[in-house]
Amino acid sequence: MSDLFSSNNIQPLAAKMRPQTLQKFVGQTHLLQPGMPLYEAIQQGKPHSMILWGPPGVGKTTLAKMLAHTSHAQYLSLSAVMSGVKEIRDAIKQAQLAAKPTILFIDEVHRFNKSQQDAFLPFVEDGTITFVGATTENPSFELNNALLSRARVYQLRSLDNNELLQIISNTIHDPENGFGNKEVNFPSELQQQLVNAADGDARRTLTLLNLVIEFGIQQHNRITISATTLEKVLTESIRRFDKGGDIFYDQISALHKSVRGSAPDAALYWFARMLDGGCDPLYIARRVIRMASEDIGNADPRGLELALNACAVQERLGSPEGELAIAQALVYLACAPKSNAVYTAFKAAMQDAQQYGSLPVPQHICNAPTKLMHEIGNGVGYQYDHDHPDGKALNQTYFPTKMGERIYYNPTDRGLESKIKEKLDFLREKSNILT
Repeated sequence: MSDLFSSNNIQPLAAKMRPQTLQKFVGQTHLLQPGMPLYEAIQQGKPHSMILWGPPGVGKTTLAKMLAHTSHAQYLSLSAVMSGVKEIRDAIKQAQLAAKPTILFIDEVHRFNKSQQDAFLPFVEDGTITFVGATTENPSFELNNALLSRARVYQLRSLDNNELLQIISNTIHDPENGFGNKEVNFPSELQQQLVNAADGDARRTLTLLNLVIEFGIQQHNRITISATTLEKVLTESIRRFDKGGDIFYDQISALHKSVRGSAPDAALYWFARMLDGGCDPLYIARRVIRMASEDIGNADPRGLELALNACAVQERLGSPEGELAIAQALVYLACAPKSNAVYTAFKAAMQDAQQYGSLPVPQHICNAPTKLMHEIGNGVGYQYDHDHPDGKALNQTYFPTKMGERIYYNPTDRGLESKIKEKLDFLREKSNILT
């Protein structure tokens, strides 16, 4: 008889309970329905190169293994964190020598640099491998266009609480769960607390489940989970998950909001926490650029320049010089005057662009590089702003006629933006454009 603490159960519960078929897979229903490309590729065993994009613990590795199984392909796996050029070459050699197709799965593919990503292209092209990459980062920003053009991107979502509860139920009642066929008494309200802590992550759910069962009350063929046991497991697990990066998005949110809230010390703390947890400093550097545009804006345009410089230092010099430059940028942005006026204006402009569609450009500001275009009215009536006082033709419009005038940008009275506000208020008043 299997025993919960025997050597046969060293394998993590998440690996032990990995579903082998689509029928047992929980979640990602937006991708895994008959007729959907990913579903059909796995169900029919007809693989294609793909990028599986989503947060941790949503099934990226499981789907890649299913694809290899149903297509009767050799499955090779590399982690971009642990692998380099040598490992890539070895994997390609194995694929070339194999008597059957090969699926090469690259976990955290965004960690590979451009040249490493490019190394796969010829072998994807000639059919040596079917490339399957897994990433938690937006592929549009992290992966080469050449690789993206050869792979279909599937966005996976965090699992909802009902799906996580289903995984718990499936595991508890599965005879292969390694619990020695013991009945598990796990009250529903405690299960709900566990899935709340798991935050959409199936792997974390099963890790926590394994711990609460391990520390549960053992009585004959029954294991009982108490509120005390669950609280102990959740309390002691939170730092491990934190350090491992499983609440990564909460940490980057805390960092961003500390800068927005003019709290440089807190910003440094969350920056240090993320580095300690293994976060790529370049990811943080890119987020700092976003902070400079979104939350400081024209109140202090030097913030964007400093953020860009910090990113460049990290790219060129690496650690620790780059990390210090990022820290410098974070402190500067946290102390800088704040304005989200440009961010708000840009969102409003995007909404109008989507709402009004393809309105024509007013003819007086259309280009007229040829005689014909001038004859049909392009450029006629245009006033050259530099010929007017204050460098602006006051009665000239620039929006499509159907829209009328719009004001998106309302500068604050903070930092340099106060001067911009003064200038715009003056011009808008003279032009009879009211804010």
